[in-house]
Amino acid sequence: MSSERKSKVLVVVRVNPESTEIDLDKMINEIKSRLPSEFQLVKSEKVYVAFGLYIPRLYIVMPEEYEGGTSRIEEVIKSVPGVSSIDIEFVTRTEAFSS
Repeated sequence: MSSERKSKVLVVVRVNPESTEIDLDKMINEIKSRLPSEFQLVKSEKVYVAFGLYIPRLYIVMPEEYEGGTSRIEEVIKSVPGVSSIDIEFVTRTEAFSS
């Protein structure tokens, strides 16, 4: 029996919507539903930018050894209607979500 744990990384993504009329909750739910099964959206928050504009910040856990790194997350999020662009704010290794 192996006690080896698979490492995970936490990716924090800032999602820039196309306009202020975009329903951010709907956008976040759509992103969550499109993520591959080995990815997990563990937290989302709406960050105030300016003049009533909020943007989603997503916290996504993924396998550390995932081929292509964060490119799959970027592809999935950019494919969601209403997303203008994304910024990877940071990536860090985490033991909190390791299996």
